[in-house]
Amino acid sequence: MLSLILYPKWRTALTRLRQERGGGGGKIIVVAGVGLIFWTFVFGVLYRVLRYFRGVEDIGPFLAGKLLGLVLLSFLSILLLSNVITALSSFFLAKDLDLLVSAPVDWLDLYLAKLGETMLHSSWMVALMAVPIFSAYGVIYHGGWLFPLHALAALLPILVLPAVVGSAITLILVNVFPARRTRDLLSVIAVGAAGGVVLLFRIIRPEQLARPEGFNNLLDFITVLRTPTSPLLPSEWATKSLMGGLVGPFDPFPLALLWSTAAAFVVMGAWAHDRLYPAGFTKSQEGAERFVHGWIWRMVLDPVLRRVAVAKREFVIKDVKLFFRDTTQWSQLILLGVLVVIYLFNIRALPLFRGEQVPFFLVTVVSFLNLGLAGFVLASIAARFVFPAISLEGQQMWLLRSSPLDLRALLWSKYWTGTVPLLLLALVITIFTNVLLKASPFMMGVSIGTIILLTLAISALALGFGALYPQFETENAAQIPTSFGGLVFMMTTVALLALVIVIEAVPVYGYLRAAFRGLPIPVNATMIGAFAAVVLVCGAATVVPLQIGLKRMEEFEF
Repeated sequence: MLSLILYPKWRTALTRLRQERGGGGGKIIVVAGVGLIFWTFVFGVLYRVLRYFRGVEDIGPFLAGKLLGLVLLSFLSILLLSNVITALSSFFLAKDLDLLVSAPVDWLDLYLAKLGETMLHSSWMVALMAVPIFSAYGVIYHGGWLFPLHALAALLPILVLPAVVGSAITLILVNVFPARRTRDLLSVIAVGAAGGVVLLFRIIRPEQLARPEGFNNLLDFITVLRTPTSPLLPSEWATKSLMGGLVGPFDPFPLALLWSTAAAFVVMGAWAHDRLYPAGFTKSQEGAERFVHGWIWRMVLDPVLRRVAVAKREFVIKDVKLFFRDTTQWSQLILLGVLVVIYLFNIRALPLFRGEQVPFFLVTVVSFLNLGLAGFVLASIAARFVFPAISLEGQQMWLLRSSPLDLRALLWSKYWTGTVPLLLLALVITIFTNVLLKASPFMMGVSIGTIILLTLAISALALGFGALYPQFETENAAQIPTSFGGLVFMMTTVALLALVIVIEAVPVYGYLRAAFRGLPIPVNATMIGAFAAVVLVCGAATVVPLQIGLKRMEEFEF
């Protein structure tokens, strides 16, 4: 029975794969090429770090193990939050549930099928990210041909455990908050996740490892390295197993503990599903719609959009109202705010703030590299909120196409509805981080100007790729950012960020060299040309995707 439940999903995936191959294989080549570049970059950075750790006598393996433990712990936290959100759609909101729940399907087969679907959609990106990380450890410490199997055996329980726990949390909350509908359910999830993430960062205190002088002696520092973040965390079991296999001595107990714990959690999750799912599914179907007062939005938006054309103004109001009606969208704003706070906390926790004067060179470099990190954060947010904008129109897109409304107005509305909040967030992150770093006025100006251009380009890329690869018939809106188009968008955005950073490295280096020599800022042809090139690159990345997206929207067929 389990194979019958999974068979339609499998056939759908095969059909999409054949369609990609039928299109000339261009998509597969693009994904493979960009993915290989990304893997190579991650592998190269970690390879150099681990090679340095290996050259440090006595404490090198401890440093490598601590780094691996933090990486796996980060994976666990990300996977837990992702599975909680995805489980809501997989177990309660998917379109195939009406047929499956009413059919004579065994409850255990249904649970295992939906658990596997939840784990797959929530974990595939983490699994791909783990490949270059484990490869770097295997190469540096000569893991041998058995190490990939060992790494796979340690990673699978790390993927299963958050899926089971996240599904159980969603199942319990659906039963506890039936009358509050989905909005309150996701609000509780968001607040709980926010508190958990903040608590996690306060417990770990990773900045201690970068400040060995804060310890009384070397023995205290080594003790911190040897001490796990928590002996009850599965990430520590996986770290002990993997590092034991690499540097010895190998202990099979942590790996056995991982698998036995994962199996026990699956059994407990199945038991909870059998007891709570029927009632929870029934309650989750109660009144999913939510009323939004139109006059409130008109009172807020009309003064701002007074001089905008009527069609564009109505599209903006529609998009804003639909956004706040969809609780799976606006409830994530809580998490977004928490992530911004944590981002600023991480900047403040850097080993630059020790009471003494921070070197000017170090502040400038961190401020400059922070542009790339901030851009990646913005790309992740755009993938979640801007990229699905076209797909969320669903089958009503045919009505918009057949109406006398201009599609340019629709595209304009979705672009600026997503860009304006994204731009405000980008400015908050950039300005606050530069204030914390006490960056120079030159770097403040470069950072603000660059992040504005990058935000305009990232939002356009998200909307363009969203129109180029729409998912109108998806059963789960949360799966749209993880589709092929979402993957290509993220890879393209990373390439854009890397290109902008490389171009601007030339004038920033000239500025650092002049400041070191006590000379004024070198406003020469090289600096002007580099900044002009950034403007042209970001301008092209803004205009071209929007034009391609508009052309694709005009060719939609239903």
